[in-house]
Amino acid sequence: MNKVSASAAEAVADIPDGASLAVGGFGLSGVPEVLIHALHEQGATGLSVVSNNCGVDGRGLGVFLADGRIARVTGSYVGENKEFARQYLSGELEVELVPQGTLAERLRAGGAGIPAFYTPAGVGTQVATGGLPWRYAADGSTAVASPAKETRDFHGRPHLLEHGITTDFALVRAWRGDRHGNLVFRKAAANFNPLAATAGRVTIAEVEELLEPGELNPDEVHLPGVFVQRVVQLTAAQAADKQIEKRTVRS
Repeated sequence: MNKVSASAAEAVADIPDGASLAVGGFGLSGVPEVLIHALHEQGATGLSVVSNNCGVDGRGLGVFLADGRIARVTGSYVGENKEFARQYLSGELEVELVPQGTLAERLRAGGAGIPAFYTPAGVGTQVATGGLPWRYAADGSTAVASPAKETRDFHGRPHLLEHGITTDFALVRAWRGDRHGNLVFRKAAANFNPLAATAGRVTIAEVEELLEPGELNPDEVHLPGVFVQRVVQLTAAQAADKQIEKRTVRS
């Protein structure tokens, strides 16, 4: 039951080219930076990433974009990353934009074994009718477009069919965890991390504080260890390295 890996490099060593990844974090909050950098050094490429956003230039998943090692992104936000926007608009990157709540539920559903669900989000838009550019051609035309979604009425209101998401691997960051993989997330880091963790067939968690089994109050556990296969303990310096996207101070 000891799921602790000797290092981040060991934990991500078997992630192959072309793998699909669910990655936690919102902006730069709760991003598994150490695992991302370990995978970057490992060399995997052609990745399909499911994440709310794709980091920023030079941080988070942005380090993969800079090297052209992401083939497809499923997310809900493109801003704060100029290279992300450039690759998408130039046709180098396929991007499926999903309403943020729908993305969260697609990950939760996948992790819960629910293949699909209906939601009113996106009704009356191109999310429903299709035609959103997933990939552009070099001349700016749409090379790959989103398909129309199945629609069904519930209580007189139309809803769209959305599919659950599962991925080969998931990379997440937690505040506290034990050797069995039970995790506790802190404040804004409890955003997409628990959802991404359930969606991965192999989930790797970096934790700021590693505890022994039994030291976590079961009532405080946000994610049971059954969803986590590998745990990486961060150093104090790694745990403290938390960047802010936009630092706002008074003049």
